[in-house]
Amino acid sequence: MHIWVDADACPRPVKEVLFRAAQRVQVPCTLVANQPVAVPRSALIRAIQVRQGFDVADNEIVRRCEPGDLVVTQDIPLAAEVVAKGAEAVTPHGHWLDKDTVRERLNMRDFMEEMRSAGMQTGGPSSYSGQDKARFANALDRWLARVQK
Repeated sequence: MHIWVDADACPRPVKEVLFRAAQRVQVPCTLVANQPVAVPRSALIRAIQVRQGFDVADNEIVRRCEPGDLVVTQDIPLAAEVVAKGAEAVTPHGHWLDKDTVRERLNMRDFMEEMRSAGMQTGGPSSYSGQDKARFANALDRWLARVQK
């Protein structure tokens, strides 16, 4: 099992939770990004910097992940690809993305894009909260407990 992180837009508190968990349960964790990402010195935690470009980091995660791995991402198309490969996906907000929820979120994303294209102001994402961090940490702990059995 391996944890893959779509690190370009991953909040710092999520990375901190992941770093502690990787050390605690001895699971490898790799952050993939288009820019340098600081990670603690550890044989279990590493960062891969890919070249700039549309979906380059996402494609690297899809290429490397395997069934049973966990992918942390807010990117719904990336989640759809890794779930199709047999990996699991969770958002930094602690929401699981499976075949059904990915389809729903893709539909919602497409609808919102149509609204924005029509000139409607839809607002941006909410700021990352302590409640989001706790929900993510709980989701990660449940996954780790399940896969370690």
